[in-house]
Amino acid sequence: MTFTTPVEPAADLADPGFHAGTAAHDHLRQLRRHDPVAWQPARDGVPGFWNVTRYADVVQVCRSADVFTSGRGNVLNTLLAGGDTAAQQMLAVSDGPRHAAIRKLLWRALTPEALSQTADRVRANTRDLIRRAVADGSCEFAHDVAAHIPLMAICDLFGIPASDRAFILRHASSALSSDTEEHTAEETMRSKSEILLYFTRFVADCSRQPSSSRSPLMDVLIDGTIDGQNLRPEEIIYNCYSLILGGDETTRLAMISGVLELVRRPDQWTLLKSGTPIDAAVNEVLRWSTPVMHVGRTAGASVTLGGREMAEGDLIIAWLSSANFDEAEFSDPANFDVTRAPNRHVTLSHGPHFCIGAYLAKIEVAALLRTMREEVREMELAGEPLPIYSNLLSGYSKLPLRMQ
Repeated sequence: MTFTTPVEPAADLADPGFHAGTAAHDHLRQLRRHDPVAWQPARDGVPGFWNVTRYADVVQVCRSADVFTSGRGNVLNTLLAGGDTAAQQMLAVSDGPRHAAIRKLLWRALTPEALSQTADRVRANTRDLIRRAVADGSCEFAHDVAAHIPLMAICDLFGIPASDRAFILRHASSALSSDTEEHTAEETMRSKSEILLYFTRFVADCSRQPSSSRSPLMDVLIDGTIDGQNLRPEEIIYNCYSLILGGDETTRLAMISGVLELVRRPDQWTLLKSGTPIDAAVNEVLRWSTPVMHVGRTAGASVTLGGREMAEGDLIIAWLSSANFDEAEFSDPANFDVTRAPNRHVTLSHGPHFCIGAYLAKIEVAALLRTMREEVREMELAGEPLPIYSNLLSGYSKLPLRMQ
């Protein structure tokens, strides 16, 4: 990644358009060096917030869940809008004992042992998709390949019918990002509502079925208990919503960015082809892409971070996309290196809110890289990649490739 764009002194890190090019990376790099815990003042009726950009400080925010809380919300837009209606009901926006209990419940369906058959299907599906792209000679990688790997896996875990998956993909993609600057807040809200309505019906249908007819994940959500009590229907729906978005969007975007970089850097493609360890390559794709750029928190009490005094109730945005390029943690971070080790990236967060689907995400990226190493001889761009617009997600919605 080349950092060339001049830093904007009045940059707005809440602006999705600011993150579509290299300007945001340049700005975050300057903040890391000169103002690592920086206050963005309120503007146009939008509250101000702290921007945390150094690796060590981001890790502290992520692991100190008792001080930097998630219950009010965990993404910038939600926090700026006043908070998340799913607080203490959805894993991602809960804290303390309730968070630990929901996490323990969901983990039963997401352990490596529970996902063994899913992993086998991911590998087979990925092989089929890549072989088809090679046979055709070209593909729109984002749509023809990357969209179908995590979507198949997460929908299989839920037991979502094949006929509904295009609907899920369409609205999941629109709920957190867009292809153009013209995408409106109303369109985003409509897609979020469509997913919630879908799961309202889906959960009701699953609840009427015998346990033997449900997927293991839905069985855990419907019949599992916390302190002797089943989850309420709205809690199940919120966690389905969170899992489908987290399980589809982030891994898909990581795959697209990773493959684009392999195309741009033939030396790294050669290293991958020559047998560099897949695990190292997976971690570098995750670090480099950082598909979720930030995590949001609220100061639960007055606290000092990086020499700055934060008041109780202050909004804090920890920029994972900055921490993953911190020169104090990573050697030559602006260089994409599939052999990088160690690689303590924070793409999957850190601490109590470490991504519960991390194992599945790594299975999916590993399956893609291994299959491409085995099935693809060479590849090149067949058109310009199209970046998404979002202040949360980073990546591309289109990646035309020629493959053989």
